[in-house]
Amino acid sequence: MTLKLYALTCGWLSLKTSFFLDGAPGFVTVPAPVYFIDHPKGRALFDTGLGLRFRRAVGAPLEGRVDLDESADVAARLRAMDVDPGSINWIINSHLHTDHCGGNLWIPNATVVVQQTEWDFAHADAGDRYYTKSEFDLGHPVLKVQGEHDLFGDGSVVLFPSAGHTPGHQCARVRLPAGDVVLAADCCNMKASLDEMRLPDHVHDVDQSMATLRRLRDLRDQGVRIFYGHDAAFWAGVPQAQALT
Repeated sequence: MTLKLYALTCGWLSLKTSFFLDGAPGFVTVPAPVYFIDHPKGRALFDTGLGLRFRRAVGAPLEGRVDLDESADVAARLRAMDVDPGSINWIINSHLHTDHCGGNLWIPNATVVVQQTEWDFAHADAGDRYYTKSEFDLGHPVLKVQGEHDLFGDGSVVLFPSAGHTPGHQCARVRLPAGDVVLAADCCNMKASLDEMRLPDHVHDVDQSMATLRRLRDLRDQGVRIFYGHDAAFWAGVPQAQALT
């Protein structure tokens, strides 16, 4: 068995476009992506999508700008693939904002893998309204890494820091049959982020964010495929719950 990577949609966000691309007009509806990694040495998730406080029953009216019906939470998505949420060994949180760690509670037996800097900042009561401790500090074992981390020890899934959006944001570089991909999460929201080297209207650190975009642009120029964090047009071309190549 070789590594397999699956894309899952675990919620939707409807926000001002400038939230993702500074100065862009209007509103946009974007996915909350989750990735399931099945490896001979274990199973991992990269992010877990939206959580319980946003979940609604199927068919119930949508209230507000965040949408997660009960068929779309990460546990439901996994069960639809005949994967037991309790069989997941690792949760890789790119960072600890609500649309990336909200589903952690439905993955009971995993070890959370997060950058030390992110874990510390999220616990520092820094006033960032996007952190909700009850969504990510749930008693899971936590592996706090510093810098690059080879999850399986074989180079197939390598986490690397990508600070700027938050102090401890991280990406994952995943080796697939057709070449490497980078799961970018919020350090690169959209293809236009990279094409135009354009940040959102809010970042923790502008200089770090731009340095991260430059690194991703260099990787893309080398042939690495970037899986953008919240790009509905890009996501429409990503097969759901099927092994990616």
